[in-house]
Amino acid sequence: MKPAEPLQPAGRIDAGTLEAELEWLATVIERRLQHYFDKTAASSPALPDESLPPPPVDAAAGPYAAALAHHAPEPAERLLLALALAPQLRPQLLDVLWTRNEATQRPFTEFGGAAAAAAGPFLPSGETACFLLAGDDLALRMHAMALLAPQGRLLSHGWLQLAAAPADAGVASGALASALLPGPRWLAEALPGVVVPEADRTSLAVPVHTQLEWSDLVLPAATLAQLEDIGLWLAHGRQLLNDWGFGRRSGPGHVSLFHGPPGTGKTLSACLLGQRFGRTVWRVDLSLVVSKYIGETEKNLSRLFDAAERQGWILFFDEADALFGKRTSVGDAHDRYANQEVSYLLQRIELFDGVVILASNLRQNIDDAFLRRFQSVVPFALPREAERLRLWREAVPPQVQSEASLDLPRLARQHEVAGGTIVNVLRFACLRALGRGDALLRAEDVDEGLRRELLKQGRASS
Repeated sequence: MKPAEPLQPAGRIDAGTLEAELEWLATVIERRLQHYFDKTAASSPALPDESLPPPPVDAAAGPYAAALAHHAPEPAERLLLALALAPQLRPQLLDVLWTRNEATQRPFTEFGGAAAAAAGPFLPSGETACFLLAGDDLALRMHAMALLAPQGRLLSHGWLQLAAAPADAGVASGALASALLPGPRWLAEALPGVVVPEADRTSLAVPVHTQLEWSDLVLPAATLAQLEDIGLWLAHGRQLLNDWGFGRRSGPGHVSLFHGPPGTGKTLSACLLGQRFGRTVWRVDLSLVVSKYIGETEKNLSRLFDAAERQGWILFFDEADALFGKRTSVGDAHDRYANQEVSYLLQRIELFDGVVILASNLRQNIDDAFLRRFQSVVPFALPREAERLRLWREAVPPQVQSEASLDLPRLARQHEVAGGTIVNVLRFACLRALGRGDALLRAEDVDEGLRRELLKQGRASS
């Protein structure tokens, strides 16, 4: 067996690469401000440009340099990655953006940003990113906004995230007013073991993304058709309500229940709907929404729905039966307040000017009184044999060669499992192949991975 390579220290970083990235960012900020306050300049240049290229990268210098070399982000994307890290790595670098406008005696709106605390560092926002890249040039600004769109790779790949700013931060509403933070995937790859704050947990929800495409969905035709109906609402709902007059007869949004076993594609489908129609999907953390303090739950929900309406989010409530399950009789004050919280949440959902998706493993767990008020109920069943075979085949990485004895049709025929289970099995087997260094997907590894997954589900493999 090939000897295992020694593990790298969790906190290993290449300070030289980060130093160069931050110096480059500082130069771009200085150049942008010089040009912005030069009233004789004709128009805003696109930055970074040929005169301000990103520093060279030595992939062997460490994980940050290796991540840059592997993914090859565009100079503008690379600049925004450095911008998101600056408040944690060199907060004083952004202090210049606190400059006040002498005419209004307030910070420049176009510089964006939000204070994380009363005397905290300048926290860049999407607006800050647009200003650095485009200045006051409208065409360049549109390009910068496209980089921060949900379907752009900065957000969809988890390199960056736009998190809602604190309610008292004093910033304007809108997606670009959200704080620009490093994404979890970029942190895990480029700064392993280094703790950098992620999304503000006071937002009550976190954005969810996927690198898959709509064509990667493997679902029954009836389920796909119902997802297309939700897409029709996202594309034409405003016209239906306002121009065709249905706003007088129905609620302003669309509420859907996704129900089915774990791993059948409920979360993925929600992500792909958002990706397809340019909406960010936010998964609601019910543990943060439901407060133990009386009255706090309603305040939390009000903040959440207000932010979602302003920014056009799709709200995804996972494990929704925790709030929308079968109601019990009121036995004490706690039960009474719990029912009030559910009633308030249902009221906000029905008045929400957008799409809400509730997910549950079991349809029968949801109270029928709630189901009657939803616009659609979408089933996610375990895939059939042909669908399972497609899932097996498409989940095998192209870098891997399958052993001749690996019989995927047999696996699809004999084991009724969800797509998430199939991905877990192949992940296990491919890690075994990487450990051997032969890039060969072996039948024995797939069988062992399948056995482990079935045991997790309380099932025995044949």
